[in-house]
Amino acid sequence: MVNTHRIDCSRLHAREAAHDHLAQALELPAYYGRNLDALYDCLTEMGPCVIELIGAEALRQAGGYGERILRCLEDAARDNAAIALVCTDAPADPAGGCGQ
Repeated sequence: MVNTHRIDCSRLHAREAAHDHLAQALELPAYYGRNLDALYDCLTEMGPCVIELIGAEALRQAGGYGERILRCLEDAARDNAAIALVCTDAPADPAGGCGQ
């Protein structure tokens, strides 16, 4: 069975709170460096899983740090075929992202 990680994108706007939520929701290792480079590295090393983004479209429209996290998640899913990135509020992107 493949793990599903649910991320509440409303919690990704502020940097510190975002990394707290991501670490917990994605079950990241204790050595996770709490920055976008570390997030990408951890994600590209993950085994098969589904990452469900709840509210990603609002996050994209708001811009800022949250949008950078969203791009990082999309890049990691593109580069790690074991990750299925699913957005609950955006049409599926054939390239494996959350659409734009």
